[in-house]
Amino acid sequence: MCFFDQHRFQCGDWKWGHFRQHCNREYRTGETCGMKLIMQTVSVGQKCKICDKIDTKQRRRAAEVERISRWQREGGKFSASIDRSYEMIKVLDREIYDLSSERQKRSQMIGS
Repeated sequence: MCFFDQHRFQCGDWKWGHFRQHCNREYRTGETCGMKLIMQTVSVGQKCKICDKIDTKQRRRAAEVERISRWQREGGKFSASIDRSYEMIKVLDREIYDLSSERQKRSQMIGS
């Protein structure tokens, strides 16, 4: 049961930080026993990487929706572009869903 720092993000996710102290079970220098305990929790003032990716994809999706509405207001001459944007929205929706599922799975894991 070696001790590590824990980094907690704004979104509630966390990750292991630097190694801090050996436990009594591990006597070899530079090795850890494999069981991690928290020495201290460090709050990080930003979101985790997965949440950053989700936010980026949501902004891109909102831009595509805005483009479609603008093209539809201008008339029907951009039908190929509209179709391409609808396909892009489907792809982005799937990527957002996958990232959200990955984040939820990681939050349910113990000791990730």
